[in-house]
Amino acid sequence: MIVHPQAFRRQMAWLKRLGYQGMSLREAVPYIQGERTGKVAAISFDDGFANVLENAAPILQEHGFTATNFIVANNIGSRNSWDRVLGVATADCMTIDQLKEWAALGHEVGSHTLDHVHLTQVDDDEAARQMRQSRQALEDLTGYPVQGFAYPYGEHVQKHRRMVREAGFSYAVTTERRRSRVGDDVFGLPRLTIRRNDTWLQFIAKCTMR
Repeated sequence: MIVHPQAFRRQMAWLKRLGYQGMSLREAVPYIQGERTGKVAAISFDDGFANVLENAAPILQEHGFTATNFIVANNIGSRNSWDRVLGVATADCMTIDQLKEWAALGHEVGSHTLDHVHLTQVDDDEAARQMRQSRQALEDLTGYPVQGFAYPYGEHVQKHRRMVREAGFSYAVTTERRRSRVGDDVFGLPRLTIRRNDTWLQFIAKCTMR
């Protein structure tokens, strides 16, 4: 979260040095399901900010890595309006052309709903609409299948996992802070948060400690 580009470059260099292949979640799910084996690290970003394309994409390319960006479909070309009430600084979201560029580079586009809603605070019909229509919109815009979903704020209950599956997604990620293990529910995958004040030792620990 809010990692400086220089820190991100060091982190990706450490992954490479430690023998990890950085990849999108689309590519990593077969490892989580036990269908493939290898030393891999799934890299993901939430919200679809333009600075991920501008700052992270070139670094990922330098190392031969790919990543997933979970997009708020109705905020393409806009700003992070959902963060305003939290006092978080505003930032530009990718435009349609930038989103297409991200996908064309081999990175994955995932869904983060239409409007970054709290799924636990809307009714089931609205939750299902946010999932289904966001997937369709992103597929129409990019021309690529959208397989992944990220629960906004990590908030969800068990029925939302079923709804994500019924909306046509192949996996979904949470904000539970641990490494994925073979056998994890692919509609409730954990993720480790990398923060701006993490030292290189903390980053390595997060990547290597189970």
